[in-house]
Amino acid sequence: MSEIILMSDARVAAIPVEECGERLVDVSGVLLVDDRKNKDSDGGAELHLRQGVLDRLLEAEALLPDGLRLLFVEGYRPPTLQRRYFEGYGDELRAAHPDWSADRIRSAASRYVSPPEIAPHTAGAAVDLTLADADGRELDLGTPMNANPEQSDGACYTGADNITAEARAHRAVLGKALGAAGLVNYPTEWWHWSYGDRYWALATGAPAALYGPRELS
Repeated sequence: MSEIILMSDARVAAIPVEECGERLVDVSGVLLVDDRKNKDSDGGAELHLRQGVLDRLLEAEALLPDGLRLLFVEGYRPPTLQRRYFEGYGDELRAAHPDWSADRIRSAASRYVSPPEIAPHTAGAAVDLTLADADGRELDLGTPMNANPEQSDGACYTGADNITAEARAHRAVLGKALGAAGLVNYPTEWWHWSYGDRYWALATGAPAALYGPRELS
């Protein structure tokens, strides 16, 4: 996809889901984990991913240059939390732009939070992550993770040019490894990568998504 297609686009929702039934697994002890999202989640739910996504992350990590590691921040997100995030950001946009239509609010919100009904995180198919050095220190990728477009002046977009050369190089290293392992990026968020969800299917031409929204049992 050369254009930026947002999660709210009808083409994403139109992708069918052929749920493969793959289980959600805990990444603790397998990947380097940052706990910054723990307070928002429910009993460590954010530490889970579909097995196929985790397998591809391990493949990507093996492709990184010596001395670099993936730093995992969030995977699975309960549907109720996804809805809270989406509606909360929509409320912020509505307050800032009272003249915007409901459709425009929904589209703008989806640059940063996926609509709950198609969100890759609720399927355990998406991961928010960054890079760390061998000692676990987070590298500079241009913005704090989860900086929205307003806060970052658009620097959260993966291809943004208002970041340093060092941050751009780090994004390139991350993207090369994750892309080679079969994950796709959501281009408004440099940290968001997924496999097996509707957005992945649209980006890769797959006939259907492998994973649909589910509850963590």
